[in-house]
Amino acid sequence: MRPGIWQIIICVIIVAVLFGAKKIPELARAVGKAKGEFKKGLKEGEIAYKKGVAEAEAKEEEPVQETAEEKA
Repeated sequence: MRPGIWQIIICVIIVAVLFGAKKIPELARAVGKAKGEFKKGLKEGEIAYKKGVAEAEAKEEEPVQETAEEKA
């Protein structure tokens, strides 16, 4: 369920009263930076995951060498 226009207006008014009109741009900037850092972290995590999966698959494909003890 998406918030209606009145819920958004009420939230904006509450934020303006609590933080003041001068702080709102600073808060918005901080939220934007946090969102960007979060997305960057997700992308880095995805890359690391794919790299780990590729390494695991490559390791599974390597031929297993028998030692002298296993042959006996």
